[in-house]
Amino acid sequence: MAAHHGPDGRFRNPPGSPRSQAGARDMLRFFADMWREGSTVANPPGHALDPAAVLAATVGAPNPSVTWLGHAAFLIRSAGKVVLTDPFLGETAGPAILGRHFGPRRHVPPAIAAPDLPPIDILLLSHNHYDHLDVPTLKTLAANPATQVLVPLGLGRMMQKLGFARVQELDWWDERSFGGLDIRFLPAVHFSGRGPFDRKKTLWGSFGLYADDARIWFSGDSATGEVFKEIGQKAGPFDLGLVGIGAYEPRHIMQASHATPEEAVGMLRAIRARRGIGMHWGTIKLTTEDPFEAPARFKAAARDQGYGEDNALILKIGETLALAEKPVAAAAE
Repeated sequence: MAAHHGPDGRFRNPPGSPRSQAGARDMLRFFADMWREGSTVANPPGHALDPAAVLAATVGAPNPSVTWLGHAAFLIRSAGKVVLTDPFLGETAGPAILGRHFGPRRHVPPAIAAPDLPPIDILLLSHNHYDHLDVPTLKTLAANPATQVLVPLGLGRMMQKLGFARVQELDWWDERSFGGLDIRFLPAVHFSGRGPFDRKKTLWGSFGLYADDARIWFSGDSATGEVFKEIGQKAGPFDLGLVGIGAYEPRHIMQASHATPEEAVGMLRAIRARRGIGMHWGTIKLTTEDPFEAPARFKAAARDQGYGEDNALILKIGETLALAEKPVAAAAE
């Protein structure tokens, strides 16, 4: 049995991963603090592009390219395919009970509303948390019978119930090929659960995308850990890493599930990504840090760690980055 498969049927993080230092009292205090602060946030000027302009630009987006829709949602164009990651495009990251939605609300609209997205060839879901697996968005996307959905172990049935016709479950290191685009499901340091009784019953992870025109890594949600050196050795290098840099305070709680901006740079270096885009910030307030401090810390860490400040990229919501440079050479197996 693989190390991340527990004997009780639940999943575990890779060996050497950080552990939470928080107890029940810490968690109650955290949720009380978040309740008092609320999710109202003043967005800085220029944080998001005009949705109409974004919609027009994505129609002619180059191949290969990535477009940040906000949070962990990206449109990726590679090998002639349109790939969508973790599309939280709804208003609230939480459950719906008796027709009412609970949880933190987004403070900036998605760059593109779900009905306006281009036809999606491949949908990637890293795990089942509400800010990554958004049921209203997915119900809209399920209307396209051609969309291929790749999910971690344990999530296939849910996707089928939402209406998707083509669903594949993946374990870590599994790979699938789609006409010039290979996708590999890779480890991450996190957990899963949508309620009080299903914690770690489904798997979580990251994704590597490989094509002649680009090699891209999508972190999903992850803390740092020793496993990223293994990813770099076995699955790297990458032209671009899409890495979470937000939702990291307080550290005694979040150190086991979300990386700091400084740790995110270390993860990019470990997986051998030539450049990285910081994501999972500036869209929805999930934790107690200033929701707009992460980008400056990300760039400063890239400078201080010798990664290069210009290689730590921050996009506006709705902005497209064209990957026109020559792809990096594939790592030797």
